[in-house]
Amino acid sequence: MTAHDPVRFVAKNMRVDLALIAEMIAPNTRVLDIGCGDGALIDHLFRTKRCDARGIEIDMAEVTQAVAHGLPVMHGDADMDLEHYPDGAFDYVVLSRTLQAVERPRQVLHQMLRIGARAVVSFPNFGHWQVRWQLLWNGRMPMTPTWDRPWHETPNIHPCTIRDFFTLCAEEGYAVEHWLAADDAGRRAPWRRFPRLANMFGEQGLFVLRRA
Repeated sequence: MTAHDPVRFVAKNMRVDLALIAEMIAPNTRVLDIGCGDGALIDHLFRTKRCDARGIEIDMAEVTQAVAHGLPVMHGDADMDLEHYPDGAFDYVVLSRTLQAVERPRQVLHQMLRIGARAVVSFPNFGHWQVRWQLLWNGRMPMTPTWDRPWHETPNIHPCTIRDFFTLCAEEGYAVEHWLAADDAGRRAPWRRFPRLANMFGEQGLFVLRRA
């Protein structure tokens, strides 16, 4: 068994959004994965697309696990440390299911598109019909398989919807090069021409952005 074997196992069973993100990234490119966890996406991109992929992660236990398996992961905070990277250092900067947990999402996106030609972002969609129904019916913060922590324990301080994200991109002048909505089983919502329907039925949104 090699040092990479445990991470390869994780990569084969990656979260749905990470597998979809991997499809969006071109081979032989420079990739920074922000909030990379144990480095499953980095390892997958290195092995299958020969990417120069590296990551930063705020959870020191995850960093230690990734480094133990030979992956180039550093301890870092998306809100504080992106400003230290030079302009245009990467082809893609990835932020997977982390946007809603950072303190300054607008500034983080700005930094991503300063240091990378493209930003790849995924986030759980707070506009999904189950979330709306639970708020309407119970009058309490929803609990779903995607939003799976009670309000007093969740790290998600800036929940947003797919429509919210489109609005933010328009306000900041970012071009949406590609986007899709999906459920947590990986099925892609067939509503790319109808963002309102995607916002209702998509459990998560995935976007590829560039500067207009």
